[in-house]
Amino acid sequence: MPGPKAKHQIELTDEERQKLYKLAVSRTQPASLVVRARIILLAADGLPVAEISRRLGLARNTVKKWIRRYDQKQKNALKDLPRDGRPPIFNAFVAMHIVKIACEMPSVRGRSLDRWDCGEIARELVRTGVVLTISEETVRRILATHHIKPWRYHMWLSEKTPRDEQFCSCVRELIDLYFRPLTDEECVLSVDENTSIQARKRIAPLIAAAPGKPVLYEHEYERKGALNLFAAFDTRTGEVYGQCYGRKRQIEFIDFLEYLDVAIAPKIKTIHIVCDNVSVHHGKQVKKWLAAHPRFVLHFTPVHCSWMNQVEQWFGILKRKRLTLPHF
Repeated sequence: MPGPKAKHQIELTDEERQKLYKLAVSRTQPASLVVRARIILLAADGLPVAEISRRLGLARNTVKKWIRRYDQKQKNALKDLPRDGRPPIFNAFVAMHIVKIACEMPSVRGRSLDRWDCGEIARELVRTGVVLTISEETVRRILATHHIKPWRYHMWLSEKTPRDEQFCSCVRELIDLYFRPLTDEECVLSVDENTSIQARKRIAPLIAAAPGKPVLYEHEYERKGALNLFAAFDTRTGEVYGQCYGRKRQIEFIDFLEYLDVAIAPKIKTIHIVCDNVSVHHGKQVKKWLAAHPRFVLHFTPVHCSWMNQVEQWFGILKRKRLTLPHF
């Protein structure tokens, strides 16, 4: 004969059972919700409270509580009810001062800081007598409720240079150089200088990685001065022409152009040079040299648009792959 029916039993629809099963096997939901879903599923299968308690390692009263809650068909029956929580220690007056400080630059308050962090704001509150003491974490929580993070920063560009028709024309010119089909008698080179590269010789060679160990490199090094790398990136072939110089002046730039004049095949009648709009690239000496070498045509990037110079990407790769751990 079948045993007596469990006292705490729940009837589930197929839809409810499917939702509860999905929650019970979830690895992303809170553990408390997963356990409660298992309680309801076991109760719906007819298991008594004692058996559910034994299987899940819970107190009987806990099992009864969630079965009762779910059986009452309450909304969000498996979630905790809202709680009052601990009364706030700091009132709205303190929160107002925290937000005010965070939304001001430190220099306004005579502080020699470039930006605020939670510790500095806490010390500023104590210094100005707003509170006797306050923790960094309390400041962080209050700022989080207002979505303020004064320690973060992004660069932006003020309206120093107008985005007028001349600017747009310059951008269109560069885009045309980068994307239009070239004739067999022209090429486009992206030119720039990576300045002040520290030449450092490690006093011991690098040691390769091993299981459980990273690459090791000697902390001490010998200074070998600084170099300025002049580079030209061919936007169609990816070939890079480079020369190193001790200084960055018109003289060095002209020498680099002469190097390109020799390195690039004579069949190329027009060499388009994309470069930054700085005095090194358009000074009197450079203009004089260009007048005597009509093969070279310079195109300047707009102000604050050096990112349009494709050699900058190559410089980034060079720094990341070769100059992060200099050992030459």
